[in-house]
Parts: sequence; C-alpha cells; structure tokens
Amino acid sequence: MILDRDGTIIDFHRDTELGVVTPAFHPRLLRFLPGALDALQWLHRHGALLTIASNQPGAAKGEISRDAIERTTEALVQRLAGEGIPISAVEVCLHHPTGGDGGDPSLVVDCTCRKPKPGMLIAIADKLGKDPRHAWMVGDTPTDVQAGRAAGMKTALLSPTRRCELCPMRDLAPPSPAPDIHAPTLLEIAHRIVAPR
Repeated sequence: MILDRDGTIIDFHRDTELGVVTPAFHPRLLRFLPGALDALQWLHRHGALLTIASNQPGAAKGEISRDAIERTTEALVQRLAGEGIPISAVEVCLHHPTGGDGGDPSLVVDCTCRKPKPGMLIAIADKLGKDPRHAWMVGDTPTDVQAGRAAGMKTALLSPTRRCELCPMRDLAPPSPAPDIHAPTLLEIAHRIVAPR
C-alpha cells in the first residue's frame, strides 16, 4: 500500500499570521491527522506493507531546503516506527516543472516521478518486488488517484467533509477517473481495503 504524506497521514502546517498552508517542513511540525495512526496500525496488523510517496517541490520552488525535507521525512518514518508502524519504502519527488525564485535549479525539471505521473509508485513496487495491480495508492488529491491509475493500481481518495479555510486543496474538482474507494477518514478507507478475516 502506497500512501501520500501531507493531507493523508499528517496535517498541513497552517501559518495563520501569514495566511498560508504548507507541507510540514520541520520535524516539530509533524501532526498526525485524526485516526491516521489507528488506520496505519490496523493496516499493518492485517498484513499490509506500508510505503509513502510524496511530492515535495519546496526546494525546487525556493521555499525550503532539500535537507529540511529529508529531515522531516526521516522524522516521520521514525515516529511511525515508534508507534509500531514500519514503513517499508519511501519515495519523495523533489522536482517541479517551473520551480521558483531562489529554488534549486537542478530540481526544476518535468520529471517522470512527480504525481500524477506514476514514477514513484512504480519505483516502490519494483523495490519491493510487488505487482502494481495488487497494490493500492491512497491519497487526498486527484493527482494521487491519477498516479495510482497510471501505475495500474487500485486507488482510494481521502475526502474529508470539512477542510480548513486555508487549505489549498479544498476547491479541487472530483478526480477523473474516479477512485475505487473514497471516504472521509483514513481509518474508514483502511477498514474498507482490509476487512478482518
């Protein structure tokens, strides 16, 4: 099972003074979404191999350093392990097709890994020797669904009934193609994907 990071496992960081919402860019900003740990523990107990695939273009856009992205991702994996949730593989796409002022020019590229392209998902399946047709991509945006479909995977869309007023994803149109499952919480998705035996 491949999971998106921000908006799926952890919450976005909200800076109410500046009125911006960003991915968590420091380990101290990691906040698990309600029910996320229960969902991941449920999936692990029922035999799911858990992995993460995340677009993190902040370094390409000049918003954050590559080192900060790597430190935050490592801290997330360690915190999950501390909760009894092993992560078998992590893929992070640092690229962005247009970048931004002060961004790392080596990361400004139209790559094959950035979702909605399937590169990260295929890399994880290959790394673990798994057939993508038997895998799930779980995320909170249409790009997650599109990447999963492009990789030949089943897809689940986390679609909370309420999003914060600052959240940049709140006005996105329904994904096309539609996900196999959509639910307001990761725990509900987990229960629908892996029913108890």
